[in-house]
Amino acid sequence: MVAAYALKVLVTFLTVIDPIGLVPLVLGITGGYPEAMRQRIVTKAVLIAGGVIAVFGIFGRFILESLGISLYAFNIAGGGLLFLVAIDMLFGRQSGARETASEEEEALSREDVSTFPLAIPLIAGPGTIASTILLVTSAGTNAMQLSAIAFAAIFTLALAWLAMLLSGWIEQRVSKTGITVLSRILGMVLAALAVQFILNGITQFVIVLR
Repeated sequence: MVAAYALKVLVTFLTVIDPIGLVPLVLGITGGYPEAMRQRIVTKAVLIAGGVIAVFGIFGRFILESLGISLYAFNIAGGGLLFLVAIDMLFGRQSGARETASEEEEALSREDVSTFPLAIPLIAGPGTIASTILLVTSAGTNAMQLSAIAFAAIFTLALAWLAMLLSGWIEQRVSKTGITVLSRILGMVLAALAVQFILNGITQFVIVLR
């Protein structure tokens, strides 16, 4: 049971962060930087994204309760947001939930791109934040499930860091076609997870009404 839950959580983080999908984005954003500077930018971006994920993981439920937002409402809203991200992944469109065209243009003119757009919103975007809050609030006080969430987040961030560091090598070996195919597969998985979040929210709402 714990292993199955841990796998579900890991798949969730892998799909919303999409380490391999970050490769062409990193190459486009940091293409003009020396290798040493690119490594520093990537490392800083992952650390900032990890901090953002940790903050929403720890205080996300408190934020929802302070705003009077029920868990089933956030399940439905978060599931809807993740479904939109999944649709963009499936059709190969630039996801507005990650970065808009104007934000991308601004990022290319900035010297330090580690915070924006790499850390936020490419790594710790709305989809990642929504997933983190959904998973942590659903886990409640279950120490095993909370540990699985923390491990999955750290493991996925480590993969993202490694993928971005080796972005040039990965693109040469995998090719853009391979990256695109993998992104489509992850998009299908994310769409299914998004629908499940929505169904969970509807189920909780029906229970409350009874």
